Amino acid sequence: MPRPKSGTALRARKTSGQGVTLKSLAEHLGLSQAAVSLVINRAPGAKSIPHRTQELIRKAARELNYRPNHLARSLRQQRSYTIGVVVPEISEGYAALVMSGIEDHLLQEGYFYFVVSHRHRDELIEEYPLLLQQRAVEGLIAVDTAVLKAVQVPLVAVSGHRDLPGVTNIVLDHARAAALAMEHLTKLGHRRMAFIKGQAFSSDTAIRWESVREAAQTLGIKINDRLVGQLEGESSSPELGYQVTKNLIASGEPFTALFAFNDVSAIGAIQALREAGRRIPEDVSVVGFDDIQSAAFQNPALTTIRQPCREMGMMAAETLLRRIAAPPGAPYPKEIVVQPELICRGSTAVARQ
Repeated sequence: MPRPKSGTALRARKTSGQGVTLKSLAEHLGLSQAAVSLVINRAPGAKSIPHRTQELIRKAARELNYRPNHLARSLRQQRSYTIGVVVPEISEGYAALVMSGIEDHLLQEGYFYFVVSHRHRDELIEEYPLLLQQRAVEGLIAVDTAVLKAVQVPLVAVSGHRDLPGVTNIVLDHARAAALAMEHLTKLGHRRMAFIKGQAFSSDTAIRWESVREAAQTLGIKINDRLVGQLEGESSSPELGYQVTKNLIASGEPFTALFAFNDVSAIGAIQALREAGRRIPEDVSVVGFDDIQSAAFQNPALTTIRQPCREMGMMAAETLLRRIAAPPGAPYPKEIVVQPELICRGSTAVARQ
């Protein structure tokens, strides 16, 4: 392990107004400029450098106030090492989990990123990719965003369902997800089921609902249109699921199970059911979707369909960086399908006769 030399000369250089250079920092540490550069710039090659040495380099850089010249690096290599990420909004739930995976991988690979939220406004969905490209991003990741047209840089869409040139779609196997939930409820003896569909603007709403209908038909479950509600509004609050469930209860149609579009709406649904005197799961079983972090800590803990959101984010970032590094015209995956998992907890039980 290298032993840093006395920092007196470097501190004097800093005090005199002269910036600490990569060369002087490397000499101070007794390391090569290449090794120090890899660590400071979080380049992939830094993985080959021992962890303790990496920590020593970062500590010295902090103490001596070394600032790498990213602009010079970008000009020298004609690269920005910057990615643009487009999301509907930043809040608890699906998008936040996907973002955590994107952030982890980009940080590990030494990339900077811009995040913009469009709040489902069509003009922003169209404008933001153009603005990000003007800021020299090398690629784009769109999360739960209906990409309107192809762009000039590689693009990976998480929960994207449009076949566009230059776009890789990372999608969940919704047919399998719907079958897992419906088979679980059916095996528990549930036949009268209520459903909460996603907002019309959500990229997963149409395909997920079609998958639910197909699973119900396969299992011989008849869907009562009066027991189908749809989330409305841009908020990601449980309030939306709460309001839809109040309407389902007010319909007067009996049901022993409810399958919600996501965990957040399922949490709101449980509150509405309790206010109506329904016990969970003794009177009504509830199934969510996504498996957000708080799902396991509800009362009762929420049975849900887990989609690997964080892994999908990491996959999106990894796929995008691989495409950026590939030569122009190289083939790329058009679609990557990931598998769901049924997580059984306390919010579902055998149907009450």
